Amino acid sequence: MPTALSVNVNKVAVLRNSRGGSEPCVLKAVRACISAGCQGITVHPRPDQRHIRPDDVYAIAALLPTYVEFNIEGNPFAPARGSYPGLLELVARTRPAQVTFVPDGDAQLTSDHGFDLRQPPSELAACIQAAQALGARVSLFVDAQTPALENAVALGADRIEIYTGPFAHAHAAGAPNATNACFALAQRAAQLGLGINAGHDLSQDNLHALISAAPQISEVSIGHALIGEALHDGLFTTVQRYIAILAACNRSRKHS
Repeated sequence: MPTALSVNVNKVAVLRNSRGGSEPCVLKAVRACISAGCQGITVHPRPDQRHIRPDDVYAIAALLPTYVEFNIEGNPFAPARGSYPGLLELVARTRPAQVTFVPDGDAQLTSDHGFDLRQPPSELAACIQAAQALGARVSLFVDAQTPALENAVALGADRIEIYTGPFAHAHAAGAPNATNACFALAQRAAQLGLGINAGHDLSQDNLHALISAAPQISEVSIGHALIGEALHDGLFTTVQRYIAILAACNRSRKHS
């Protein structure tokens, strides 16, 4: 199965919010990504509304055609604040194809670790069930070297998302074994019947290496590097380049 590209548009909202007003327009960015052929759109609204806001989530959900998956990321335990109604309430109002649970907090500049599946939060299974009852596939954000992966199955998760930040840093440093942890986790997850996503610090420089090593990955969520590259080359062109990388990996997979 080819690996799908879901574009995270949070950084477009960061730029907009830094000035106020409505430019650059998040919806225009979403339309450009869809026109370029992406298979999904990802957002990660936070209670402090530092980038994507609830009104963006509602507008994107109304805009997306049925063939483009909507993935909403966030912490299911973060309480409602201001106009942020809480993650599960956002899911209830927008009915995304996928929700990705991430154990983040206000103090984190960006997501930098996954759930500890050895001792998962006591209410996590109930949150998974609630999201699934709303029609969403549930993915859990986990570290590449996480133990107790079988607990993701016991909790009822459909997929995991591998936190690929450490892989990206190792790849940039030229480490010969940069993909080992991601490959091993993908193998374990596949054996357990879990779907596999990946995300964080993925770029045109490292994506081919990751997917070639771990072809079990069904979806990659890419935002920071992609939006940065798009400042130089344009959003439509940049998305198409990522799709071309994934297509090349798929061709290699078929002929291996």
